Amino acid sequence: MKLRHTLRAAAVIASVLSASSAFAQQEIKITACSGQAPVFSFVRLITQSFIPTLNAELAKTNKIKITWNEAYGGTLAKIGGELEAIQQGVCDMGVVGIVFHPAKMPLQQVTFMAPFGPTDLRPVVKVMNEMNRNNPQMRGAWERQNQVFLAGTAVDDYGLFANFPVSRYEDMNGKKIGSSPAPLSWLKGTGATGVVSGLPSYYNDLKSGVYGGVLTFLSAAAPIKLFEVAPNYIQTGLGATFPGALSMNKQTWDKLGPEGQAAVRIASDTYAARYVAETQAALTAAEAAYKAGGGKISSLSQAERERWAKAIENPAKAWIAQNGQPARDVLKAYMDALRADGVKFARDWDKE
Repeated sequence: MKLRHTLRAAAVIASVLSASSAFAQQEIKITACSGQAPVFSFVRLITQSFIPTLNAELAKTNKIKITWNEAYGGTLAKIGGELEAIQQGVCDMGVVGIVFHPAKMPLQQVTFMAPFGPTDLRPVVKVMNEMNRNNPQMRGAWERQNQVFLAGTAVDDYGLFANFPVSRYEDMNGKKIGSSPAPLSWLKGTGATGVVSGLPSYYNDLKSGVYGGVLTFLSAAAPIKLFEVAPNYIQTGLGATFPGALSMNKQTWDKLGPEGQAAVRIASDTYAARYVAETQAALTAAEAAYKAGGGKISSLSQAERERWAKAIENPAKAWIAQNGQPARDVLKAYMDALRADGVKFARDWDKE
């Protein structure tokens, strides 16, 4: 009889503990958004890498459960509108195109202020992830937008894709070249005229003659078949850049608490590592596709790259004049960190 009562009491206690454990689990709803479609790896990997990694980390203690909603391709935030959507809590996290926000995120434009640097995106990702997380001025820029930086998305070496041959920068004299605003500063002094444009417009604008070439990167140029309208791909060595980042609304971040935040950091690092690996692998396929489509690939000599670098206006000067000492400090920290990794710039933009 005594044993029966003991077993019954143990069962009741176990039931109560189980119920308490289930009740203690925190459930959080998170919506991830992007104006871009999952065809781009930096969006697709939210689904394929970030979310499953975060879920697996949280499952180790089962204290937090996230219910996910994914809204990509402009269904919740348009291209360029992600920063405000995350800031206002319209969505909880997503990929912010910092290249669209030179006024709100001026210090995050630093990679565009130091062209002719690393053509490999890996050191750029490493340095910029570190700076956005730990540099007070860079981190503060995210805090002012009510966000927490998670991981960055660099792109491969910028090149010139043109319907005319180029073996030296003077070959662009009198030509119109399209690109997003920041890279167009790399043309000042070459004799070329920059035209503000973007990836969705490049093919049709080249075909219709709005401009004769574009500054962009191979991993984007090959999928949109620029080889059909700009058969000459010139590897200029303008460098890899850091145009976007994964970020999270600050209030959502706070809800996760220390344990959830640690899991998010692990998921962010995994996402960044896989993004870099996939982008590197995609470059080989993109080069093959460009050639197979009839494109011709050539490279400027190192001497020509240095001539181009010396010919243009220092893009950092106007940027520093507008943003003051913080911009000067960030540029120096960025270039010094890359130099420490063995990167050589064609020009010391930070010392002028």
